[in-house]
Amino acid sequence: MVSAAEELELRSEPLYVLRHSTAHLLAAAVTQLWPGTKYTIGPPVENGFYYDFLFPDAVREGDLRRIEKKMEELVRRNLSYEQVVLSREQAIERFRALGQDFKLEILAGEAAADQEISCYATGEFFDLCRGPHVDSTRRLANFKLTRVSGAYWRGDEKNAQLTRIYGTAWPDRESLDDYLAALAEAEKRDHKRLGPQLKLFRLDERTGQGMVIWLPHGATVRRELERWIVDEELARGYQHVVTPVVAKLDLFRQSGHYQKFQETMFPPMRTPDGDELELRPMNCPHHILVYEAEPRSYRDLPLRIAEIGNMYRWEKSGELMGMIRVRSIALNDAHIFCTPDQLQEELRGAIELAQYFMRTLGVQIHRYRLSIRDDQAAKWVGADEQWRHAESALAEALDASGERYEVGRGEAAFYGPKLDFQILDAQRREFTNNTVQVDFQLPLRFGLEYIAADGSRQTPIMVHRGALGALERFTAYLIEHYAGAFPTWLAPVQVGVLPITDAHVPYAKQVAERLRREHLRVEVDARPERVGKKIAEGRNQRLPYLAVVGEREVESGSVQIRDRAGEQSNEELEPFVERVATEVRQKRL
Repeated sequence: MVSAAEELELRSEPLYVLRHSTAHLLAAAVTQLWPGTKYTIGPPVENGFYYDFLFPDAVREGDLRRIEKKMEELVRRNLSYEQVVLSREQAIERFRALGQDFKLEILAGEAAADQEISCYATGEFFDLCRGPHVDSTRRLANFKLTRVSGAYWRGDEKNAQLTRIYGTAWPDRESLDDYLAALAEAEKRDHKRLGPQLKLFRLDERTGQGMVIWLPHGATVRRELERWIVDEELARGYQHVVTPVVAKLDLFRQSGHYQKFQETMFPPMRTPDGDELELRPMNCPHHILVYEAEPRSYRDLPLRIAEIGNMYRWEKSGELMGMIRVRSIALNDAHIFCTPDQLQEELRGAIELAQYFMRTLGVQIHRYRLSIRDDQAAKWVGADEQWRHAESALAEALDASGERYEVGRGEAAFYGPKLDFQILDAQRREFTNNTVQVDFQLPLRFGLEYIAADGSRQTPIMVHRGALGALERFTAYLIEHYAGAFPTWLAPVQVGVLPITDAHVPYAKQVAERLRREHLRVEVDARPERVGKKIAEGRNQRLPYLAVVGEREVESGSVQIRDRAGEQSNEELEPFVERVATEVRQKRL
């Protein structure tokens, strides 16, 4: 949550102003093309803007060029952006005359009756808006409408369904062209297209919306990630557990999750015994039960409990998107219970682990955001000294890593400060992937204790840590990041063996068997097809290596190799096996 001063500063940034003004330009064009359209809100967003409308008729992607032409016409007319300040009553009268019901609803939520209401006029278009804006439409030559989607008024499925038009705007043509080129490349990498094509996953209404079916190739990628995560965490002193995906609802009442996240939790299930069971939205309470399983002393701490735990969240159907926004989530989750003196070192270790995972996968962390509390005491729980200690520990851990970071004042979780690792996806959209959070509240809620060195009973500090993130979302990110061409160690099929004729199939199977003895994943394409077609299909499936075998290879005990980079070579079998096995062991990119 940003302060009023920070919000004003944000709204004054040139790119924000440019995109906000272009959203008004879009609405001006739409209301001319479709008289009677009701307009709602049109904010700038990352890389562009959108505006939500209730159209009298259906509007689709094919209408975007028509709207753009009208916007270009309004640009040439050099229309001014003029601020008009009205009283609340005058504003209500004006928007009632325009028939803009959504604006009236917004005004109904405004405060005092004598409040001044800021509006903007752009030609015939009149909108409720605080601004600021550019002086004229002539400033808005570099824009592009990108897509149409559905949305609900105020994000509530119970409200009117609207049409959302997205666009992008930039200060110059070069920046626009660069972004559109990146967008076109991102479209080619879209995990929703590549996932089914590469046999990685599917979504089927019969399992329910937002429930991912991992196909064999996708399950292989996930399994390799899981093995790597578990092995690495065990080596760093974590203890892995397996806990139920359900619990009695009272557990989540005690943790506070039910009170805070009830709207995004699945409805409780009532059992024949009269219990109310809940699909867990978080793994934290279950890991607290692990901590409680036996008495703890300072000698047991830090206690690092980890799990690749399935969680369930009732995301709105309109917000579900491929594997990025789902209802069933497998999270690389861990909770560290430690003493105040151990906190800084544990935070440093959690940061380093997340960085190691990202570095190994070739993922660049866009920025770090340290979220702390502000001066509104009612928003936060815990003593001032606890907050100061936790915020200082997180900052020191970041400083020790040599990373620059931004401070988000007032953006902390209610129970403690947190650190978010921000990543850009293929469409240059920013999202939080890894997180480290300090929590005072849950240990107190559950009465957790440890025996200190002086014999007193103390409350541990709890660190919530996601070093890799949710496997569904992160796999979607990796599909797009690699354009489906996973590094060899992650690739579902690492080597495709292609016999030229049926006579070469027995040798092809020998090659495959030798590769499998090194735990490599191999498929033999023994179909009676031309080898050229097999090679083309292997490339389409992004196989790291294709090993073609014919008469010469049978006689010499070799393989004819084609890799994804387009390189070709004839190699003896044993050196090739060792080369690929080494590449996999070292997790080379």
